Amino acid sequence: MKSFLSAAMIFISLYAAAQPSFMNYQASFPRVSEALNRKADTLKKQLAAAGLQWPVKQMYIRSFKYDSQLEVWVRNSQGEPFKLFKTYSVCALAGTLGPKRMQGDYQVPEGFYYINEFKPNSNYHMSLGLNYPNASDKIVCTTNRLNPGGDIYIHGSCITVGCIPIQDPQIEELYILAMSAKSNGQDFIPVHIYPIRFSNPKSIAYLEKVTKEQPGLQAFADKLKEVYDYFEKEKRLPVISIDDKGSYVVLD
Repeated sequence: MKSFLSAAMIFISLYAAAQPSFMNYQASFPRVSEALNRKADTLKKQLAAAGLQWPVKQMYIRSFKYDSQLEVWVRNSQGEPFKLFKTYSVCALAGTLGPKRMQGDYQVPEGFYYINEFKPNSNYHMSLGLNYPNASDKIVCTTNRLNPGGDIYIHGSCITVGCIPIQDPQIEELYILAMSAKSNGQDFIPVHIYPIRFSNPKSIAYLEKVTKEQPGLQAFADKLKEVYDYFEKEKRLPVISIDDKGSYVVLD
């Protein structure tokens, strides 16, 4: 029995050693390899200047629809606060404020997601898929007998029918940072999408105008703001749960 276990462990070790890292696998695609050649050294220097390590250990992305911005936050370990590393302009927008609730509504989702797909050969240069619809979306859409749709990405090419587009040089940087974090063990890279930046008076006024006759939409935005406020204060993410109606619940 002992010799059998030893042989099995040797096989597992050899098999694991033979597997390329996620980053090496991604680099086997020409588009990613070329992006690494162009961007990796600069990213390393920028991270070092910010007191951040390469390869990236943990990252967090948040986007603001009305303000057309996407932020990249990075930290070196679980116990550290996140540091703002990059802010990109979202270069096109479809729909209006409010969550995505059905296929074909051209809405960009709002809520709390994570990256669940890397597409190095995307039709939009490079794409990072989001787990839309998440558990909250599914409950709300099922309750209201709606088809939530899917296929929501952060991508290049600066066009959109409901995704989050940035310029090609910027998606290359974001893609490299995300695949670095995943290769270092961060399987769930959080992506929070907000209707507005809640610290911008102009954005707040616009949200109030949009939600004036939509109390349900205001309540939804208020729940998202709880997470925004928590992160602004702590520079770490709270624990977020979902109740039986699909509403977000902030636990920490």
